[in-house]
Amino acid sequence: MLQAILDFLSCETPVAWLDEAIRQQETLLIDHANCEKKAAATAMNLLYRHTAKTDLMTRMAQLAREELLHFQQVVEILAERNIAYIRLSPSRYASGLRSNISKQEDMQLVDTLIVGAFIEARSCERFAKLAPLLDPKLEKFYKGLLRSESRHFADYLQLARIYSSSGIDSRVAYFAQQEAELINSVDTQFRFHSGVPAN
Repeated sequence: MLQAILDFLSCETPVAWLDEAIRQQETLLIDHANCEKKAAATAMNLLYRHTAKTDLMTRMAQLAREELLHFQQVVEILAERNIAYIRLSPSRYASGLRSNISKQEDMQLVDTLIVGAFIEARSCERFAKLAPLLDPKLEKFYKGLLRSESRHFADYLQLARIYSSSGIDSRVAYFAQQEAELINSVDTQFRFHSGVPAN
């Protein structure tokens, strides 16, 4: 599945981001917790808005449970390391992707699902790259997340295909370009999904 994710993404995480992640592990963990919480909220929002789509509701319910469990696990790691779970401003990444979601009702759901697939794919790619660079406990934790997060990527992509009447290839290509620009452009703040560090 990791190879499928790497094939799906248009670029790899820049080395400069990985270097900054090692230097800013506290911020990395805090924002990781935020990302898990937001992922659960996104799944719940889809579940509430699309009550006629049983397959979507079933998968989003499972996804929300898993993301909340991951949130809990990251919060426990923060507590073990005496890291305060402080408020952080969100990165531009998710909002940058979501700003490109179509306003047309028939395309909005499909675009939302494609964006979900990109966010999960990038998370997996970063977990895989980060894991060998971290201490043994975090390495094990991040490697352990790969299975469920890669399944979330696959679920979002499959649901997008199910609900698209005209195929998703052109929209995936469009969002791949937007996503790569966010990852490769300079970012003034470090976050789990931020771009190239400014400093």
